[in-house]
Amino acid sequence: MIEELVNYFFGCRHARYSFPVTVRRAKRRPQAASLTGTYVACLDCGKELPYDWQQMKVITSPERHREQLAELAKHAA
Repeated sequence: MIEELVNYFFGCRHARYSFPVTVRRAKRRPQAASLTGTYVACLDCGKELPYDWQQMKVITSPERHREQLAELAKHAA
């Protein structure tokens, strides 16, 4: 009961994640997997979040992730 009230007022902190799931050649991908093809799910609320397998962390800002990829591509060229 108290946990439900805390989640209602403050939302989920997404502190516990599932193992990363990579979707390959699927006709329909989850929205979270559209950025990298890999996502994790919050074990508390079930929300799916994009995951970067190369950096081994959850992507919090898709725009920042795209900027980092552009910088890496520039340095590789």
